[in-house]
Amino acid sequence: QVQLVESGGGLVQAGGSLRLSCAASGLIFSSYGMGWFRQAPGKEREFVAVINTRRDSTDYADSVKGRFTISRDNAKNTVYLQMNSLEPEDTAVYYCNAVQDHLVSWGRGTQVTVSS
Repeated sequence: QVQLVESGGGLVQAGGSLRLSCAASGLIFSSYGMGWFRQAPGKEREFVAVINTRRDSTDYADSVKGRFTISRDNAKNTVYLQMNSLEPEDTAVYYCNAVQDHLVSWGRGTQVTVSS
């Protein structure tokens, strides 16, 4: 029932910025923790960022801390990932997820490619 649709990916040069969006439906959005993961070809899916519900506390992977910012708009049922100072190492498919009571839903992903 939970549907997550990522958008905003694309091709950008190193040093550039992108903002990813994840539109959620089929859930009470404000009751879910939301997160972003990414997966490069041949690599494991890795944690990028999370944001909780009520206090909007956040956490980031060390590799993106200081460059990426996660935020949410509960009125729009949307979570965002602002990505600045992008590096080729950030190239991956980025996935949105939603978590409640340890049940996790995933979106299909959006491709981010950073050229040097």
